[in-house]
Amino acid sequence: MSKLVPPHGGGELKPLLLPEVERAEEIKRAAKLKKVPMTSRETSDVIMFAMGAYTPLDGFMGKADWQGVCAHMKTSGGLFWPIPITLSADKALAGSIGIEEEVALVDAETGEIMAIMEVAEKYEIDRAFECQHVYRTTDGAHPGVQKVMTQGAINLAGRVMCLSEGEYPAKYPGLYLRPAESRALFAEKGWSRVAAFQTRNPMHRSHEHLAKIAIEVTDGVFIHQVLGKLKAGDIPAETRTKAIQAMVDNYFVPGTAIQAGYPIEMRYAGPREALLHATIRQNFGCSHLIVGRDHAGVGDYYGPFDAQHIFDTLWDGALVTQALKIDITFYCKKCYGMATARTCPHGNEDRVNISGTKQREMLSQGLDIPPEFSRPEVVRILQDYYRSLVPAE
Repeated sequence: MSKLVPPHGGGELKPLLLPEVERAEEIKRAAKLKKVPMTSRETSDVIMFAMGAYTPLDGFMGKADWQGVCAHMKTSGGLFWPIPITLSADKALAGSIGIEEEVALVDAETGEIMAIMEVAEKYEIDRAFECQHVYRTTDGAHPGVQKVMTQGAINLAGRVMCLSEGEYPAKYPGLYLRPAESRALFAEKGWSRVAAFQTRNPMHRSHEHLAKIAIEVTDGVFIHQVLGKLKAGDIPAETRTKAIQAMVDNYFVPGTAIQAGYPIEMRYAGPREALLHATIRQNFGCSHLIVGRDHAGVGDYYGPFDAQHIFDTLWDGALVTQALKIDITFYCKKCYGMATARTCPHGNEDRVNISGTKQREMLSQGLDIPPEFSRPEVVRILQDYYRSLVPAE
C-alpha cells in the first residue's frame, strides 16, 4: 500500500496517452480528420494530459467548468482546479466543426498530430473575466494575459485521446518522468513525504537553501523543472539541467534530491499558478510544494507572498499537497551563510539578495558572480552558455 499522497481527486492516475500498440492505427485515422492547430501552451497541456499530470481531467474544459474554475477555482462537479485548461479555435474553423465530431489536434509549430478530441461543446468566453480572475490583471503586457487575449474566439471542449508526448521522452531521457514513474521512484527510495521544488531557472544559493530546508522536514526534494516554452531571456532546459546537476552532485547529500522535468508551459499567474503547481505535484506523489518569494510571478503584478497566502483560502479537502512556505532567503555577511528573514537579525546592508533575474543580468553582462550568489561549478556552466551566445568575430 503506497504511503504517498493520492492522485488529485482521490482516485487513480489518469494518463490519457493511448497504449503504443494502438497508436499507429489511430494516427492514420487522425490524419483524415479535420485539423485544429494548437498553440504551444495548448500542445503542452495535451502532453500534460498524456502523462497523467492533469489527473483527473479527461480533456479540455467546457463553459461551465471554465466559468467555475475562473470564478471559484472549482469545476461544475466540485473538483478543485485553479486555472482553466482550454483549447481555442478561430470562428471559421469552429463553425465548420459539428458537435460530437472528432478532430485531430495538431502542434502548430511542428505539424505533429498530438491527439484526437471528440468535440462536446463550442463556446465563447469573456477574456477580461478570465484574466481578471486568474491573473488579477487585464494588462496586455502580462505574458499570461497576452496569451488569453490573442487566442481564438471560440473554445472547443471534449474528451482527449493523446497520441504523442512530442519530443520530450527522446530529448530528455532520464529527466522526463511521468507521475507513475516519479511515484515508483519515491516508493523505491522509501519516501512518503516529498517536497517538490518548481523551477524555470538554474538554481542559485537561495534556491539551494530552500531545497535544503525542505530536506530537513521531508524525506527528500524533487527538483522539478519546466521543460515547456519559456519567455525570452530564460535559460534553456539543457543548460539548466547541467547546472542543477552540478549543484546537486557537489552540495547535496547523495540520495536526498531527485532532478526531473515536465512539459508544462508557464502562465506566470502567480498565486493561481502556485496552486496549479501543487495540484500537479500531488499527481506526481509530492506531499509538499516549496513556495518561496513571488512563486510563478512576473513583474510587479503580485505581492512577494501572495502565492503563499492563497493556500490559506482553500476549503477542506480541496488539495492534499500542502505549501511549504519559506521566507525570503539571502546570504548574510554577518551570519557568514544563507539565512531567511525569520532566522537572521541583521539589516539589509549585510544581506546579499539573490534572484534569478539579477543573476541573468550579471551573466549577460559578463560580470563575475560572487560565491555568495551562486556555486562556482554552476557559474562555470552558465558562463559557458552565455559565451556561446556571443557571435564569433
